[in-house]
Formats: sequence, C-alpha cells, structure tokens
Amino acid sequence: MADENHIHHYFAPRVGWIELQVSEKGVRSIAYISPPESPKTSRSNFIVDQLVKELDEYFGGKRKTFSLPLDPADGTPFQRQVWERLTEIPFGETRSYAQVAAATGNPRAARAVGSANKRNQIPILIPCHRVVHADGSLGGYNSGTHIKKALLELEGVSLSAEN
Repeated sequence: MADENHIHHYFAPRVGWIELQVSEKGVRSIAYISPPESPKTSRSNFIVDQLVKELDEYFGGKRKTFSLPLDPADGTPFQRQVWERLTEIPFGETRSYAQVAAATGNPRAARAVGSANKRNQIPILIPCHRVVHADGSLGGYNSGTHIKKALLELEGVSLSAEN
C-alpha cells in the first residue's frame, strides 16, 4: 500500500487549532495553525483515530504518555537522537537544554538541542515543551511561549514568576 498521508484538523482548548498529519507508519507531524476556514478530515485510519483519542485524553488531563508510532519526515541523526531523549522526559517534569545534551552524550551541545527542538515536527508527542533554560525560564517555542507555558501548566509544572 502506498504511504499516503492523512490530515485531520483538531481543536485543543488550551492551544487552539492543530493540524495532525499521519502516514501508514505513524504520526508524521503536529502543527499549530490559524483557525481553518473549514475543518478538514481526510480518509480516516487507525492512527488518526487513536491520535485524536489520545490528544483528547491528554488535554482532558487523563493521559500522560502516548502510544503511537512516530514517523517524522526528516531529521539529522543528532536531531533524531535529541527527539528520542525528549520522549523520555516524564509528564509534568522539565529538563534543561544542557541536561538533554548530556543525555545524548554531547554535553556541550545545548544550543544544538535548541535547534533540534525547533525542527521537531511532532510537538506534544515529542515533548520539546518540557525543555527549559537551566534557570527554569521557558526558553523558546516554535509556536510561541504562550503555548509552551499552557502545555507545562496543563502538566502541573510550576513556573517561575518571570515566565
């Protein structure tokens, strides 16, 4: 069977509209988008249906881990290694960029971890929002720190007053 992509628009109360893209192999991308003119759903499949169910549970406070296979479209070997380390950060916890770098075996690669986070195509499932500066400040987030903050608050992470 051809590896066609399935697209589904999803609304999450805390962060707004999200476009979900999956392949027959797994979750391909999750992108924060402006409100679509008309919500779109392509032909459904098990992965789309399960992803929507798991996101509903996550945003409803009932899910802390995800079970679906991931199928990012690209990424260097280092980026993929960072993404794998990110999936190991437990719900409700954060790690610094330096801690993630050390977990990859490259303790001086904190800036490269930030770049890998920026290239992460599957936020939430690959939880780059759980990576913060060593002082606890948020750092960046592709779709805005307000979304990063909302995701961390959903997970019960205490943020410093400056966040």
